[in-house]
Amino acid sequence: MTLSPRRLALATLDRQLLLERRPIDVTDAVRRLCALQAQTPASPYLALWNRVADLAPEHLDAAFADGRIVKASLMRITLHAVHAEDYPAFHAAMLSCLRAARLYDRRFTDTGLSAEDADTLLADLTPYLRASRTGAEAEAEVVARLGAGTERAWWALRTYAPLHHVPSGGPWSFGHRNTFRAAPPAPEVTAAQGAQQLLLSYLRAFGPATAQDFARFTLLPSATVKHAVEALRDTLRPVGGTGRAVLYDLPGATVPDEDVPVPPRLLPMWDSSLLAHAVPGRFMPAEFRPAAVRRNGDVLPCLLVDGQVAGVWRSLDGGGLELTAFRKLTVGQWRGLTQEAERLVTWLADRDPEVYRRYGHWWDKGMPGVETRIVKG
Repeated sequence: MTLSPRRLALATLDRQLLLERRPIDVTDAVRRLCALQAQTPASPYLALWNRVADLAPEHLDAAFADGRIVKASLMRITLHAVHAEDYPAFHAAMLSCLRAARLYDRRFTDTGLSAEDADTLLADLTPYLRASRTGAEAEAEVVARLGAGTERAWWALRTYAPLHHVPSGGPWSFGHRNTFRAAPPAPEVTAAQGAQQLLLSYLRAFGPATAQDFARFTLLPSATVKHAVEALRDTLRPVGGTGRAVLYDLPGATVPDEDVPVPPRLLPMWDSSLLAHAVPGRFMPAEFRPAAVRRNGDVLPCLLVDGQVAGVWRSLDGGGLELTAFRKLTVGQWRGLTQEAERLVTWLADRDPEVYRRYGHWWDKGMPGVETRIVKG
């Protein structure tokens, strides 16, 4: 069987719960989705709102608070929300990449410390980090131990060390000033085992996919990705596609038919579905990418129409949403988007009616579009 681009997109939409909201527990949803981008505190909540039927944000609050879902630096060296039981394997897979991104960076090497010094410091700090510590407190502790000029050692450790971000309040459990705590003890997982488990989770959430797609999602080195694929060779199922690279899937995984309808969605910033495959991805028309993905890497909140990005949305002062389409939409498509936006305005009202307002400067600089509509709820 050879899968068309349309059916590949439908497969990912189905596995990402974007074809139909499901009545599923938030912890089960996060595990099924592999990882939710959590660079901005609101994004995991909005990601689940698009996917879980009648999502109560309090359920995600509770899952963060009791540690069933954890927030940490993982794939692509950015913050993700993952199931607590998946974290040890995911961290083991990403550790080498996270270490290299920080310990070879000039901001760390200018301290005069070596990688071995950083590891020794981490071992010494771990008892201190078993209690919740703000970033400022942890940095001060590092300076107290190592002396002035070593502040960047904490900058490195906070990325690659096994640390969870601790809920600190605000409408979305976390503020923009981070609090940390050492991850609880867990069975040891090797880097190779972690990469294999991460690959299986990735395919459940985003497959069928190529090795290059998996590398894009994680930023793992090609050799690591190749070894994981080879180790799972007897488990993975090759699937035909229109490109040259081999697509892999899991046994028993299904792909929707070509004519399955796709409902409109208002995706959050950095939605993982837009970052899970080699550029331009399965849902992002190449001509719209410069507007939706800014040069600094900000992936704006996107309008999804028939499974493809068709524009962006933003919140307005005092509440309400502005929807900007990059192409001409039909009356029916606008009706569907408007209904979704009205639901989202209502859902945001008690939490954060002006969500993502700090990113409004991208619109201030000019947003290309053929039509804009305001939805007040």
